[in-house]
Amino acid sequence: MSVSLTLVIIMVALYACGVYLLLERSMTRVLLGFLLVGNATNLLILIMAGRSGSAPIVDGEKPESTFGDPLPQALILTAIVITFGVSAFLLALIYRSWRLAQEDTVVDDTEDRDIGTRGVPSEEEAQSDEEAADTEFGERAEASVDRADSRETATDTEPGTAG
Repeated sequence: MSVSLTLVIIMVALYACGVYLLLERSMTRVLLGFLLVGNATNLLILIMAGRSGSAPIVDGEKPESTFGDPLPQALILTAIVITFGVSAFLLALIYRSWRLAQEDTVVDDTEDRDIGTRGVPSEEEAQSDEEAADTEFGERAEASVDRADSRETATDTEPGTAG
């Protein structure tokens, strides 16, 4: 059995480009990298499947040695479905990220960077950080909490309400 060198080169190029794009900060590039890696995996399964053969239909006329193996085809179909599902999920993440922050880049988390440079904080440091830190939404979260509190007090003090 000989594998086409062209298929192997294409598969390697797809894996290389896909991994390069997966390591980028942009979520759109991560999606494209994931799609390339998924297609490279499909090519890998196709290359590893071996020789092609006729359909495994038992009619008694063809010997069983000429039948093709249906398992690689089933694995490729499963890989296509999984790639489609994960791609749809990544598209939803990209859309949500764009709607919230008007960008699709992944930013460094300062707490993770601090842990990487100075180690895991002790319990006392973690408690003092939790008390001092605000939410990740900043002032927008405070404004929405203030508005919610004012609505609750307005409905409690309206005349004619049971209370």
